[in-house]
Parts: sequence; structure tokens; C-alpha cells
Amino acid sequence: MIRNFKIVKVDYKYCDYLRKYDSKVVWNAGSKELRPFIGVLFAVDGCEYFAPLSSPKEKHLGMKNNIDFVKIDGGKLGVVNFNNMIPVTPNNYELFDLNTIPTTQREINHQNLLKSQLMWLNKNIKAVKDRAINLYEKYKDNKLPERIRSRCCNFILLEEVSKNYNS
Repeated sequence: MIRNFKIVKVDYKYCDYLRKYDSKVVWNAGSKELRPFIGVLFAVDGCEYFAPLSSPKEKHLGMKNNIDFVKIDGGKLGVVNFNNMIPVTPNNYELFDLNTIPTTQREINHQNLLKSQLMWLNKNIKAVKDRAINLYEKYKDNKLPERIRSRCCNFILLEEVSKNYNS
């Protein structure tokens, strides 16, 4: 059974910890503290993998989907960066509450974007999960072109060091 995706916020201290071992782990503090991740893409040896979402940008419209990157609704709703997915445990994240009542127009827009992203991702859940797993397996088996591998987090190393994280 495939579980629906959820929008989550990964603990910025956990991201900081992982970044000590891999500089490709996304920043998730300060102005990026509420960076949303999509989870759960898949699980490996007790680690769930989440990938960061990116807001829509003009450049996304002209980019092509790739093994490590998928446009959400053709890029109109942003992208998922599989190359920056990270292993997490339930102790390292919390669910985004998409039912809170926003107080500013910026918050309303952000919440509407996240809801639209989540709806599209859940409608395309199998393809999204398959893409994430495919990237992970090719990375693990050293079967990625170097130009793609070089922009990916070191998934295997991050799995190992995540076991030693104490919040």
C-alpha cells in the first residue's frame, strides 16, 4: 500500500548536523527555517527519505525533468529536488499544519502553494516515489553519470551519520 505524501518541516539542527558531513544538505534555518520537505518518499533500513520542495521560479518552466529533479505541474508549482533528499527519523521532523488560519497575504499564498503542491504530488505519487527510489539505487550502485552524482547528497554516508544524531 502506498501512503500519501505529507508536507513536513525537518529540524534545522538536524540539517546542520548532516551538513557537517555533506555540504549539499540544504539550508533549513533563518529565512529558510520553514523550508518544506515532501515525505515519505521511501524507507531504507529504518530511515525515511524526504526531499526538499522549491517554490516556483521562472527558470523551472524551461527546465526538463531529470532523474534527480521533477517539476510539479510543469514547474508552475515548483520542483522536488531528489538530489538533496535526506534520511530522517520521526524524531527529526514535524508535520506542516496546512489547516492553520493564515494572518498575512504572504502566509495565505504560501499555504495555498503547499496545498497545491501536495495535491499534485499525491495524484502522481507512484511516479514521484519511483523516481526517488531509482535515483537512490543508481547512486548506491554507482551507476549515475558523474554530473548527476556530483550534485547529489551522499545518501549512504548520511544514513550512517544520521544513526549517531542526538537532538
